[in-house]
Amino acid sequence: MKPELVIIPRAHDLGGFEVRRALPTKQRQMVGPFIFLDQMGPGEFLTGSGLDVRPHPHIGLSTLTYLYEGEILHRDTLGVQQAIRPGEVNWMTAGRGIAHSERTDAARRGQVNRLFGIQSWVALPRAREEAEPAFAHHAAGELPFVEDGGMTLRLVCGEGWGLRSPVTVSSPLFYADVALAPEAAVPLPDGHEERAAYVVSGQVEVAGDVFDAGRLLVFRAGDRLSLRAGPHGARLLLLGGAAMDGPRHIFWNFVSSSRERIEQAKQDWKAGRFGTVPGDEHEFIPLPEARVTARPQGEDVGRGSPTT
Repeated sequence: MKPELVIIPRAHDLGGFEVRRALPTKQRQMVGPFIFLDQMGPGEFLTGSGLDVRPHPHIGLSTLTYLYEGEILHRDTLGVQQAIRPGEVNWMTAGRGIAHSERTDAARRGQVNRLFGIQSWVALPRAREEAEPAFAHHAAGELPFVEDGGMTLRLVCGEGWGLRSPVTVSSPLFYADVALAPEAAVPLPDGHEERAAYVVSGQVEVAGDVFDAGRLLVFRAGDRLSLRAGPHGARLLLLGGAAMDGPRHIFWNFVSSSRERIEQAKQDWKAGRFGTVPGDEHEFIPLPEARVTARPQGEDVGRGSPTT
């Protein structure tokens, strides 16, 4: 059975470092609770430079960072300072409000640094939108990992394929890093209402159609199918979950079921009520001066910056 929708991400050039955004789009706001999906790189920073995403705020979501290459140093207003490396997961729950920064550590800037990964936002259910902010880091060895017939799968968070990740989530979902040898296949997990596959590298075949890297394939509920790698293998990100309890409004880095709550978050950031990020107190990203836009299902709204 063929995908219901094929999304080609929009590309943003950040001074030689490319970011490709697959969600949200005009065609689709969310897949399960996943409301934002950015591919970072692959690219490299020359000696003396690096990633510099200054402190910025979030509400109403969890951020999920997963890397294939490189390293990012996370700092937030809870006082957390945590580097993330390939195969690990950083899961930050903004809830009622948090600010964080993402940078290349100063100790790594004396060399060329490659960076390649995925950043996702997971919308929180209405009952959890004002939860206390929190942060969790899990090493690669903590995450379920299986190998079978040329397929390797790391379940980053959620449940699927009879596995359960230790990452605490707020709604039913799955998010898996899959590598396929040439002609190897992986089934989509049963038991999830909404499912998608992002082709990170290589090619995959679904029901006779071939899809290149940089495509988000969204599938119909209930379809039983597998994705098969092409002659050079493939790397996939499989994701989805239960449909969210209604559409969301998005402005910049804020997500909420309430337009009024986003207006309050805007004022809180301008007034400095999110607090400062220890170790990164001297810079911040100003609030973009633009109106909040309602997000009915399927409507596209850009963010103030192509990075979180």
